[in-house]
Amino acid sequence: MTIKLRNGIFLAPFHPVDEDPTLCIQRDLELVEHLDRLGYDEAWIGEHHSAGYEIIASPEVFIAAAAERSTRIKLGSGVISLPYHNPLMTANRVLQLDHQTKGRFMFGVGPGLLPSDAFQMGIDPSVQRDRMVEAIEVILKLFAGERVTHKSAWFELKDATCQLRPYTWPHPEVCVASSVTPSGGKLAGRHGFGMLCVAATQAGGYDALGINWKIANEVAAENGRKMDPERLRLVGPVHIAETREEAYNNVKFGYYKWQDYFAGISAVAGRETMNNQTIEDAVKEGVIVVGTPDDAIAQLRRLQEKQGEFGCFLQLAHNWANFENTKKSYELWQRHVTPVINKANTAREEAFQWARTNKERFIGAAMSAAMQTIQKHHEEEAKKAGGAKAAE
Repeated sequence: MTIKLRNGIFLAPFHPVDEDPTLCIQRDLELVEHLDRLGYDEAWIGEHHSAGYEIIASPEVFIAAAAERSTRIKLGSGVISLPYHNPLMTANRVLQLDHQTKGRFMFGVGPGLLPSDAFQMGIDPSVQRDRMVEAIEVILKLFAGERVTHKSAWFELKDATCQLRPYTWPHPEVCVASSVTPSGGKLAGRHGFGMLCVAATQAGGYDALGINWKIANEVAAENGRKMDPERLRLVGPVHIAETREEAYNNVKFGYYKWQDYFAGISAVAGRETMNNQTIEDAVKEGVIVVGTPDDAIAQLRRLQEKQGEFGCFLQLAHNWANFENTKKSYELWQRHVTPVINKANTAREEAFQWARTNKERFIGAAMSAAMQTIQKHHEEEAKKAGGAKAAE
């Protein structure tokens, strides 16, 4: 059975340092409302603490606000950086959101992306991935209602348990970030987690995607599990407009500021190849999409051909265009990309073609029926007239 592809965004978010941060966060909330109205399925919100560009420090706080402004879109942490938090505190916040959103929260986890974040907290980047694994395994026990006593180099729990049980049974969906290292794939395979491939279209991430999914499937098989491609999410940058020329003009608003940010903080999530790329070169290499809905469709089919089926494509929210053109891009995707990929109009197209093919037969029958009705009317009028004359 073919998987119906879901649509969503990955909202880091990226905001240039020359804009008012309060207005930036308000626009992010407005964007989630817009996507909810359009029928998008998911929005994932990042956690960052340094470098000045990605300004949401608590995805949980943002998600709590976004949940009150939306009705159906699912909201995920993209991701909670587990080595930065005591596992009991993380589990409690997650379960509270699970209840507040009535099951619309998705628990995205990772080791922490920006080295500058870890540096500020005195965390050695070399231990982050091991700490992520340690933390999530404790959190799973807490979700299950266990009392946990656990002492490690960076946290200690004594007879700890969560006051709440999950709203979502057995717990909110857990999705682990995967970029260029195999650690995310191994963890996903061991526990049957979803995978959030944050650099799926990048040169480094593109190759790692297939490798990490393969690793996840191998580890899953070793643990008596099977990876579900519906829970595989791929992230890629997209901006579309009604014409390619319009799309290219739109992204000149913010693309090079975004590129300068990544160049300034060096290699992150496989994006080091973009530091000196022109928009045209990045499009040509398939790293980004700047064009029309047809170009977006071609990118999705390219990913499906490379990867096989996956459950959700998340557009990277990058603010390359101004806000109005950004919202228009998301609208064009939902109007013209989604129905093609998911064959939403197949029955309509068949109905339209059937009506066209049989046009002459249908029109002939309609004309014949009309003539019969007219003839019947004339006969009835003649009969009335004859009856009136006889009565005289």
